[in-house]
Amino acid sequence: MAIEVEFLGHSGFILRGAEGTVVIDPFLTGNPVAVKKAGEVQCNYVALTHGHEDHFGDTLSIAKSNNAKVIAAYEICEYLGAEGVHTEPANPGGRIETDFGWVALTQAFHSSSYKGQYMGMPCGVVVHFKAESFTLFHLGDTALFSDLKLIGEMYRPDVACIPVGDRFTMGPEAGKLAAEMIKPRVAIPIHWGTFDALAQDISAFKPDGVEVRQMKAGEMVKLGGVAG
Repeated sequence: MAIEVEFLGHSGFILRGAEGTVVIDPFLTGNPVAVKKAGEVQCNYVALTHGHEDHFGDTLSIAKSNNAKVIAAYEICEYLGAEGVHTEPANPGGRIETDFGWVALTQAFHSSSYKGQYMGMPCGVVVHFKAESFTLFHLGDTALFSDLKLIGEMYRPDVACIPVGDRFTMGPEAGKLAAEMIKPRVAIPIHWGTFDALAQDISAFKPDGVEVRQMKAGEMVKLGGVAG
């Protein structure tokens, strides 16, 4: 069986499996490349990498309209819980069991705040769909760090979503090294081209031994999994 992977633009995704749907970093309102509106999103879970507005995005409205649980760092969940949202707080290294499988948070080197409020550690997000034996690793916003190799060995992701926009995250050259350390079957470049400050040319993102799949906002693909 395959997972439907829909790219929302920038760093956002919808992952649809037989037993659940997860939205990651749903930045739609104010996203210049987005083609979907927040009110059109249906899901059971929202997973957040960190609190910056181009990732937190429409989490509040999507979570409330779907009665969805939000999986994120403890401080983000404290903020959302005060707004009446169901949450599953965690931190890097932790795993949350879900109806469809599990979600784990990993380390990321970045920062995290929302409207000037500290929002805990930035994270990467690993999503595993048990029925489909499919694992996706969303790196969030991060610099290059050597433990990406260890994360790849631990989770053996089928797909890795890798930021390559430079300035605030890795650029395409560092992203290439990250993909080669993680060794997914497919790498999807994210967090580039959305705004003028981000890299517009990522032609250097050519990791050896990894298929690169550039996706446009609104594009959907079906990807199979082999990871356990």
